[in-house]
Amino acid sequence: MAGAHHITSIKGMTVGNDLPFVLIAGPCVLESEKHALTLSTAIKKICDKLKIPLVYKTSFDKANRSSIESARGLGMAESLRIFSKIKSETGLPLLTDYHERDQAAEIAPVVDVLQVPAFLCRQTDLLLAGGKTGKPMNVKKGQFLAPEDMANIVSKIESTGNHDVMLCERGVSFGYRTLVNDFRALPIMAKTGKPIIFDATHSVQSPGGLGKTSGGQREFVFDLARAAVAVGVAGLFLEVHEDPDHAPSDGPNMLHLADLENILRRLQQIDRVIKE
Repeated sequence: MAGAHHITSIKGMTVGNDLPFVLIAGPCVLESEKHALTLSTAIKKICDKLKIPLVYKTSFDKANRSSIESARGLGMAESLRIFSKIKSETGLPLLTDYHERDQAAEIAPVVDVLQVPAFLCRQTDLLLAGGKTGKPMNVKKGQFLAPEDMANIVSKIESTGNHDVMLCERGVSFGYRTLVNDFRALPIMAKTGKPIIFDATHSVQSPGGLGKTSGGQREFVFDLARAAVAVGVAGLFLEVHEDPDHAPSDGPNMLHLADLENILRRLQQIDRVIKE
């Protein structure tokens, strides 16, 4: 893919547009220590079997939920304790998002990748705070942004001296409560020289589609993922849960854990052909 020269290193893992894809996967929100350890271990077992590099993702706080009644997570202190436990027991690198400037420095010593949510991707002070930690960053492209606009976001982070930036596509707003994917965005963003991540599960989300929660169309996750892999990406972002229909958030667009291995096998086949 054009502009694919830049490589990002995550805890010894190499991420690049011309390399076999890495997987960023886990549940939407941190539910409990037991759940996190069980799920991270299960996903790791699948990825070890397929030899796919894995970054485990989960959120300590979901600050942009649809309703005041929506689940937000376990909070900072308890989440950081559990993050440390996951790392010590699984050895996996961790990714979590942050929503406020001061949170970046607090979570950086524990996690390996800081993620900027799509709604906040233009917030300069938030980006600079993350960049100053020196941690690799995954920035989700806002549903309202053209892919060319991500070059300015890269420049903001790189002004801190941090060049380990990944850009993540997660769909574009199309009217109300519908997201669509313009796959031209992937090579366009790659012109920045940064690894490109495709978020297949949030791309099928219907923001606020169930009134007080978001809806989604899980059945299209694989279709979008294989299209992105066929274009060429450095990584895939998949929210995964053993029982998504009863998950506290993002259930309708999360993948069933039971489906993960088969989907990844098929995506690997495409990835190998594209990158040979």
